[in-house]
Amino acid sequence: MKNILITDAGRGIGRAAGGAAALLPGDVANEADVAAMFDGMAEAFGAVDGVVVNAGIVAPGSQLADMDAARIRRVFEVNTIGAYLCAREAARRMARDRGGRGGSIVLVSSAAARIGSPFEYVDYAGSKAAVDTLALGLSKELAAQGVRVNSVRPGLIETEIHASGGQPDRAARLGGMTPMGRAGRPEEIAEAIVWLLSDAASYTTGAILDVAGGR
Repeated sequence: MKNILITDAGRGIGRAAGGAAALLPGDVANEADVAAMFDGMAEAFGAVDGVVVNAGIVAPGSQLADMDAARIRRVFEVNTIGAYLCAREAARRMARDRGGRGGSIVLVSSAAARIGSPFEYVDYAGSKAAVDTLALGLSKELAAQGVRVNSVRPGLIETEIHASGGQPDRAARLGGMTPMGRAGRPEEIAEAIVWLLSDAASYTTGAILDVAGGR
């Protein structure tokens, strides 16, 4: 069984992958908290083989002209700075030239990165576009060190993130407009992530995988 660290709400991923789990609380935008999470992982299970960077937030839907700086800053702190800190810590611990044993990093982006989310979440979309760029660059830095880095871009998925943005029915309401005619399920994203973590994806790195129902 491989040792996988998952940031934020990765319950569906845990069920798909199986095995034991430990809860390690922390704020991914806080450098010390990120290091503590990785230390806790090592203490509980040993060396890390995979990392899923799944932490992400939105704020209530708004046009950019009406957003204040505090909102924009917090979205980027969690979604972008948090992703970079988690990926950096993973690189430090997994790269073979730093004593690691290689593995896989999966960054959870969003289809918003290529759509732009106008009139709702252009801050969120921008923060996730940076995550895709991180996957592209870091995959090249770590390829020779036995670490694969990929990004998954979910579309409209039935998760709590819509309620946190004030629209609990958003996935159901907009899902019918996708080519597949429905919102996605967390398990469908989890299966894509599990594949990227696995040896079945051993020649896949620097990929950006859309799991968005054709949206």
